[in-house]
Amino acid sequence: MQSLIDKFARYLADERNLSPHTRVAYLRDLGEFKSFLDQHGGSGQEALAAIDSFLLRRHLAELHKRNQRTSIARKLSTLRTFFRYLVRQGHLASNPAEGLSTPKLNRYLPKTLSVDEAAALMERGYGCGLLDLRDRAIVELFYSSGLRVSELTGLDVGALDLREKLVRVLGKGNKERIVPIGRKAHEALLAYLEVRSMPDEKEPLFLNARGGRLTPRSVQRNLKTRLIKAGIIKDISPHALRHSFATHLLDGGADLRAIQELLGHVSLSTTQKYTQVSVDQLMSVYDRAHPRSKKK
Repeated sequence: MQSLIDKFARYLADERNLSPHTRVAYLRDLGEFKSFLDQHGGSGQEALAAIDSFLLRRHLAELHKRNQRTSIARKLSTLRTFFRYLVRQGHLASNPAEGLSTPKLNRYLPKTLSVDEAAALMERGYGCGLLDLRDRAIVELFYSSGLRVSELTGLDVGALDLREKLVRVLGKGNKERIVPIGRKAHEALLAYLEVRSMPDEKEPLFLNARGGRLTPRSVQRNLKTRLIKAGIIKDISPHALRHSFATHLLDGGADLRAIQELLGHVSLSTTQKYTQVSVDQLMSVYDRAHPRSKKK
């Protein structure tokens, strides 16, 4: 089993071209399944051939004891992909996970900032030092262009086209897209790069205090500090700024497919969750304002 998992890992990297973070998640799920198999299904080719939907249901039942539905759904998706790969490679005759039902997920609505809160985060609590200018450029670019945190920290200076106000982003699966940079984000980036004396195109765009590339963890930690300085008492992650970007565009009348392109979503269904956020906000306003809807 371990040798098959190792081959699958190379397939994910070389053929699927998945990000390191995604590959780690796949392999963690498969390692968990291998541990279960060692305890209940033995090892070797015979054990592999004996894997069926009943054995997988036992595995899922154990996962239910310590995992949320979203995690179980992801782990089941990992198994489906792995077994599909084994079928193509001739190690299995059929995919034993294909007929298993994905757990029904609770509706998830992404956290967002209001327009006023977003403005406060961009404008309050910044000085003129290098790190202040960097942090302001980061939140402006997040909110202006809807980047993922891994996309933002992976940017080099050469990814920016400040003349045309565009940024070239390398997204999931190494898929490249071009995203506009808003006026305020453009001004913040220029101010930050001027203090850095307009660095070489191959240098990382955002540096830590020691001069190395800024990490996603550092971005998240710095954002929490900036939220406090802006007086915003919300548990907001860098990804929530991406959600805010999409939600505010939709509220402003942007086309859903345009938002899909800006976010780099492969499927429109992934983008459609933002329509539910807007509907919920609309209903909230309606319930507060309409005379036949207001609570007594």
